[in-house]
Amino acid sequence: MGTIISVVNQKGGVGKTTTAVNLTAALHKRGKKVLLCDFDPQANATSGLGVDKDEAAASSYDVIINGKPAAEAIVHTQYGDLIPSSANLCGAGVELIAIPNREYVLHDALESVKADYDYIFIDCPPSLELLTLNALCAADAILVPVQCEYYALEGLSDLMTTMRAVKRGLNPNLYLFGVVLTMFDGRTNFSAQVAEEVRRHFPGKVFAAAIPRNVRLAEAPSHGLPVWAYDKFSRGAKAYEDLADEIMQKEG
Repeated sequence: MGTIISVVNQKGGVGKTTTAVNLTAALHKRGKKVLLCDFDPQANATSGLGVDKDEAAASSYDVIINGKPAAEAIVHTQYGDLIPSSANLCGAGVELIAIPNREYVLHDALESVKADYDYIFIDCPPSLELLTLNALCAADAILVPVQCEYYALEGLSDLMTTMRAVKRGLNPNLYLFGVVLTMFDGRTNFSAQVAEEVRRHFPGKVFAAAIPRNVRLAEAPSHGLPVWAYDKFSRGAKAYEDLADEIMQKEG
């Protein structure tokens, strides 16, 4: 039975999608069965794995709103499996309101394929609303990317409050899988200070592998490639390889 991990942070631009895409690819490369569910209407994770959202036969929207079986929405890529997103997902939060047990729609859909994978990652939208609530109810754990910048911890208290509320009332087994430091610049004292502050707030939960600021990481999505397929010798590729190894050790 696989582990479902929601990659979540309501703050945009923290490397959430980059982390979801590159962990999927790195773990797939290591022989793991990995599924990435793109649950963000922007569909950046979909294009990041080289899939055209406009050409996909089905999407995560069809799964949660139209009752499409998750297995029928899966696209197989050379970097791992994917349930694509689509622009229709923008209005799904409103449409979900009228659905019974609306918080568990994604959970119920992914349960049917959970046994087929070692890891299922959910790339969440950058907000705490009904789509993200679905992702938290579907997940076993959450993975939180935190950028090494001035406002790094801004809003994280809201995320943790939401996680605790979900744990109390909707998903009692939900836990914090870990925190990933992103946009880390080892040449500056500032990044080190932010990293230390994050570790103080999340003792024992911050991964040792920090994701650096790296131009190859920024360029890879425009080519529809995870970073190791774009430039396997880049610092960004090495960092996600290390993070994937760390996650496997943690799970093992």
